[in-house]
Amino acid sequence: MELAIGIILGCCALGAGTAMIAGIGPGIGEGNAVGKACEAIGRQPESKGSVTSTMLMGCAVAETTGLYALIIAILLIFVAPNYLVNILMKFIG
Repeated sequence: MELAIGIILGCCALGAGTAMIAGIGPGIGEGNAVGKACEAIGRQPESKGSVTSTMLMGCAVAETTGLYALIIAILLIFVAPNYLVNILMKFIG
């Protein structure tokens, strides 16, 4: 039974680490968006307001992916092991 609990805990930790890999995507995407926005403002300074608001909206949407990954990782670390061990205990008896 200790082996089964160890496997559950290990898989939850592995899943949480894998979920946090999703934090790389928003960082790259937001950096690219800000760089392109700076280029656009440099070419046409009068469009600063519209470019900035569009960039901020896009960055907010891109950041949700990282936040979802963070929530999944937190659930896998703190909630899932206890829940899965309780299911195992009920199944074994």
